[in-house]
Amino acid sequence: ILLLVGAVAGWLAGMIMKSGSGSLLTNIIVGIVGAFIGGWLLPVLGMNMTGIVGSIISATIGAVVLLFILGLIKKIAL
Repeated sequence: ILLLVGAVAGWLAGMIMKSGSGSLLTNIIVGIVGAFIGGWLLPVLGMNMTGIVGSIISATIGAVVLLFILGLIKKIAL
């Protein structure tokens, strides 16, 4: 289930950030890291997501944050 949530969240985040559709492995990694970020960030902001849909939303929000930060780092490095 974690891999499926990670893949969906990574794909959705890539679409939202218009970073293109990466490989399945890239989407899973971005989604899983995003799940950790979302799992930490959303409760800090007073939001609590439950269930599979909540997990996908939380992981997607975290993955969008991750891709945004990576994009900033990439711009600074260039």
